[in-house]
Amino acid sequence: MHEACGVWEKLRIALVEDNEALAKGVAYRLRDQGHAVDILPDGLTADDYLRQDGADLVILDISLPELDGLSVLKSLRARGDGTPVLLLTARTAMPDRVKGLDAGADDYLGKPFEMEELEARVRALARRRPDTVREVESLGDLSFDHGARQVISDGAPLELPRRELAVFECLLESRGRIVTKSALLDRVYGVGSETEDRVIEVYISRLRKKLSGHDVTIRTARGLGYMLDAP
Repeated sequence: MHEACGVWEKLRIALVEDNEALAKGVAYRLRDQGHAVDILPDGLTADDYLRQDGADLVILDISLPELDGLSVLKSLRARGDGTPVLLLTARTAMPDRVKGLDAGADDYLGKPFEMEELEARVRALARRRPDTVREVESLGDLSFDHGARQVISDGAPLELPRRELAVFECLLESRGRIVTKSALLDRVYGVGSETEDRVIEVYISRLRKKLSGHDVTIRTARGLGYMLDAP
């Protein structure tokens, strides 16, 4: 298991699931990672909660008492609420998946599932949340423009190809903390990629050359990963 980029922050997760044993198991795993989890046992309770309190991410079962999950989802989207939603359901046929995605879901996970996959999908959805950091972040004599996704040096952008930029952003989001090669691979190629982690070493090497002479350093924690060190 590894921590993914940008998901060290604590998320407020609304878990809408009427299976008490499953809900407790999922909540335990997510709370163990530092997230706050509210268990909502039926659709009406969930709809009311999301209207009044909201959440950073919603894990939503489709088959619920009182009000089904798709109705909860449609109500959420009708209010203009773009909170990421992961649907959980035993209905894994293609038409059901399409119906859920068309209703506004961001992802879909069929039951039964492995907790590791659920955690990976939560990490992926968390990365889609709007950036709450300030638009331009100072990094010693460099700066990073989050809106333009550019590293700026003396008023001009450094030329970083897309994948090198993704590695840099991942390290920046976990600035001062170690990020594993696996987490970097997830960011660059997506969760479950079969790409060998040695490719990350290539991107790190290129980034170091482009950042040399500045106050930004990428340190290696042997056997663990990498860490961005900047004033």
